Amino acid sequence: MRRCVPIALLFTLAACGDKYTAPSLYQATTPDCKTWADESHFELPKGITVVASSPVGLPDGGVEFGLTYMLPHGTNIKLTSRTFQVTQPKGAPIAAAEVVSIYQRGTNRKPEIVDVIKEVPLLMFAIGSAEATQFRYRLQLKGKQPERFDLVPPAVIISGERYPVRTFTYRYFEDRKAYGMCT
Repeated sequence: MRRCVPIALLFTLAACGDKYTAPSLYQATTPDCKTWADESHFELPKGITVVASSPVGLPDGGVEFGLTYMLPHGTNIKLTSRTFQVTQPKGAPIAAAEVVSIYQRGTNRKPEIVDVIKEVPLLMFAIGSAEATQFRYRLQLKGKQPERFDLVPPAVIISGERYPVRTFTYRYFEDRKAYGMCT
């Protein structure tokens, strides 16, 4: 009986921790990915979110889109890579998206007061004086793009645990004559 008590205590303590169930890891919910979406939110543990936006067309046929990591006060994440991979739908790599800029700002600061980061940080910390901190990435794909492609952000490490991030899906919408995010 005495030997069972420590094991039962461990199981009880393990059950008290935060349970995290990842939302859908692939954004496209239909094979055709026909529905336009302005943005996509992906929830991670500890209230951390990743938000992807619809792309803007570039003159050379490429696209530019945003990816924002929102970290609540007292949190941090570690990226497992500095590469934001662009792939065929659920398939082979096409290219790495170019990181054009990274802006960091506390949500309590004016939008025009930002810190510009020169290189993709592997570790992002929330600013101590803000309720939350935004890390906004501007990513570009230059040149003509395929009809449909996926953006695969690097997995993240939160409190020593590795978590995948949603694969965001984009396609060309003929009726809008533009690339957009799709579901």
